[in-house]
Amino acid sequence: MIKYSALHPATFKLDGGAMFGIIPKPLWEKQIPSDELNRIHLSLRVLCIQTENRVILVDSGIGDYHDSKFSQRFAIQGGATPLVNTLKEAQIKIEDVTDIVITHLHFDHVGGLGSEAGNFLFPNAKLHLHKSHYEYSLSPTQRDTGSFQTEYFKPVIEQMEKAKRIVWHEGPEGKILTDGNYQLNFRCSHGHTPWLMHPFDTKMIYMADLVPTSAHVPIAWVMGYDIAPGITTINKADFYQFISEKNLSMIFEHDIKFWGCKISWDGHNVKPTEKFDSLGVKYESLAL
Repeated sequence: MIKYSALHPATFKLDGGAMFGIIPKPLWEKQIPSDELNRIHLSLRVLCIQTENRVILVDSGIGDYHDSKFSQRFAIQGGATPLVNTLKEAQIKIEDVTDIVITHLHFDHVGGLGSEAGNFLFPNAKLHLHKSHYEYSLSPTQRDTGSFQTEYFKPVIEQMEKAKRIVWHEGPEGKILTDGNYQLNFRCSHGHTPWLMHPFDTKMIYMADLVPTSAHVPIAWVMGYDIAPGITTINKADFYQFISEKNLSMIFEHDIKFWGCKISWDGHNVKPTEKFDSLGVKYESLAL
């Protein structure tokens, strides 16, 4: 039996205007209210999939090694080694983790992999990365260079590559791993950042920053952070067609109130048909 869990190691805040791009504040603030600095409260949700022989994590949160100025700017709340401590609450040892899939290398998705010294924290895990995205992360545009903290993740990746514990993935879609009858696959989107991997199986798909919260389900509701917002709208329509055909549950990485939803899609219009409440605790089982 496959067990799905949401780990909630930390929260942070981002500017609401940046999170919603061209959508006017009177509209988006009805969905997610902002604080006095115009920031909205967001989750750093990590998906955990437990199969017969594997413990798989999707993304790793923001880490604990940022200076006080950075932590205050983003209102990071998570404490020391937040992902490791959250795994303990879920009664999962770091030695138990067999695979970590990184959707993309922005600082709020890859930060929990290693320590400030660049040491990988999971002694028995393989690291799954998209090769083209990694190459892009080393030479991004000036517009998104601040999202890639290469000084932290590059030493970890180089360490793992030397140990031959990286599984490089390529192309627009493919298989990530199998365990008996279970198979985890991926499809890529490109609007938020090139070659962003979205893991999926027969029940769920992890939306990462293509649809970071339930408020971003409408196609036009696109983040200002996206490198190519017009491409994001095309990606969303393509993904909604795929999700509808497969009857998948969407899992949100950054939504505080909801960990996921089901959608209806008629080829032009989308709407959530069922939203799944988050308990707001460090560890919760997902009914999939």
